Amino acid sequence: MPFSKTTPEHTEDYWTTHFEKFLKPLIEGNPSLAARRSTPLRGDILRQIITDLVTSPIVVAELTDARPNVYWELGVRQSFKHGTVTIAEKGTSLPFDLGSKGTLFYEGPGPKEEFRKQFSEALKDCLEHPDDPDSHVLETISGRGSLFQILHKQETIRRLDALTKTLKMSTGLIDSIETAARNNTRNPRKSIFPTSRFQLSTLELLHTNRYLDVEDALYDKMDLLLLQLNTCNEQLNLWETHREPINNWMMNKFITPGTFSKLTVKELMRKIMEELEGERQRLMDLR
Repeated sequence: MPFSKTTPEHTEDYWTTHFEKFLKPLIEGNPSLAARRSTPLRGDILRQIITDLVTSPIVVAELTDARPNVYWELGVRQSFKHGTVTIAEKGTSLPFDLGSKGTLFYEGPGPKEEFRKQFSEALKDCLEHPDDPDSHVLETISGRGSLFQILHKQETIRRLDALTKTLKMSTGLIDSIETAARNNTRNPRKSIFPTSRFQLSTLELLHTNRYLDVEDALYDKMDLLLLQLNTCNEQLNLWETHREPINNWMMNKFITPGTFSKLTVKELMRKIMEELEGERQRLMDLR
């Protein structure tokens, strides 16, 4: 609420009396509440004001005379939390973006009994239903079809694209491993060894965050693939110094099916990519 004179009628003493003699007793008529008036915006006090605006269970915004500091504080509050009651003296002209909000109007000085009753009920409702929306900002950035959901969908699609790109690159490395293993079997004196390794960061991100809304079966496949590729990376690091056993492992346990699943690693990878593409398309179709 204002701190200093805003009109000839609304002096600094008026606002002090308005808080001390009317709002504070009315608020503290609810035993669960204690009323504290905000302080002028300056210096380190600003940090405390922001903290109070974000953490207080209820904020009452006095919109009479359209003071900039009041609207600034209201904007901060509604960017973080519901539970805000806006009040104003009758005759106050509200900005268009507050026109649909249920501001309580009083006749001053000394607001009448009808307002007192409405104000007390509004405070009680905020305490009993803290998550009921009263902030246009939070309603816009959270929930179905909201800005938050749109941004979350876009981020998920970017992650999916990165994951799919990594898997496509991995199929090329599998081909190189198979070529090397077959060559080394035929020509052990002219052995070749791939220098690349499987990049696992995108797989590990999905394994850790589970950011896709999919059946557990896909996660099971992804976890199995991550295990296979991790194991293969370890074997690749030993191949040149342990040629024959690693070569046998590559041919009999990595290139062919049977060790980890009934599918070859490449088949498993392609199956996963098909399911990821289906999930990407589903996300693209969301409205």
